[in-house]
Amino acid sequence: ADGELVQYHYGLKDLVTILFYIFIAIILHAVVQEYALDKINRRLHLSKVKHSKFNESGQLVAFHLTSVIWCLYVVVTEGYISNPRSLWENYPHVYLPFQVKFFYLCQLAYWLHALPELYFQKVRKEEIPRQLRCIALYLVHIAGAYLLNLTRLGLILLLLQYLAEFFFHMARLVYFTDENNEKLFNVWAVVFVVTRLFTLTLYILVIGFGLPRVENQALDPERGNFFSFLFNNILFRMSVLLLVCLFQASVMWRFIHFQLRRWREYWNEQSSRKRAATGAKQQAKPLKRDSGYHENGVVKAENGTSPRTKKLKSP
Repeated sequence: ADGELVQYHYGLKDLVTILFYIFIAIILHAVVQEYALDKINRRLHLSKVKHSKFNESGQLVAFHLTSVIWCLYVVVTEGYISNPRSLWENYPHVYLPFQVKFFYLCQLAYWLHALPELYFQKVRKEEIPRQLRCIALYLVHIAGAYLLNLTRLGLILLLLQYLAEFFFHMARLVYFTDENNEKLFNVWAVVFVVTRLFTLTLYILVIGFGLPRVENQALDPERGNFFSFLFNNILFRMSVLLLVCLFQASVMWRFIHFQLRRWREYWNEQSSRKRAATGAKQQAKPLKRDSGYHENGVVKAENGTSPRTKKLKSP
């Protein structure tokens, strides 16, 4: 029927779709690099290290901005924000609307395309382990939400994560163009803390309180609930929740350590500037000199008299 809603579930054919969109992502990556980032780099004349970081942040700003807008549209149109109970009601969410499935496949394709881009972009060897860890974490979280039928929760979490990452990489781009401008880093710090709190709250709400209320359904491989059947038991759920809490705590600890070091460096720089300014003022003070002029090594007044005070004779 024309009004019938068509829904989808995951399968082996997704691998072919993901492979196709990996090539699309590589092409779009090259377009952004050629027609946007390279032109800006020629004007900025950055060093080799900053050039690499600028390219990385530029690509991720474009991706995160697109993903935030797209993810927000999907979440609003599907009603996941207006009805938070839908995040765990009727779990497992085996059948997906087209836009949800398409979003997840594109996300997996993008992060998989980042692996060959490490070679194409000639990333420095020192940067490769960090970027591999980042790519692996994204792939594990996105694929885990997709296979465990936690796509609704995953959409909200990706929206929060991409929002914080957008501000961070935008702040880096602004810093590379003007090193004295660090205001966006302060905005990112606030957004990062807020998104971490929301992320942890959602994990506890959905996995800790929402899913236990859902009745355990029988295993049905044809329906595609094998992974969600294994996931929705108390031991597995609590293990995942514990790992998530530990991971979020480690992220916050690194963030606090980074902010403390940054503030310490800022105050040290400000104090050194104050000391330098004080020393310059002291050197700039004019030295007092005797009035008059020198003649044969003797200071004489301008009217020809001696500048020394005369002793008055007693009467």
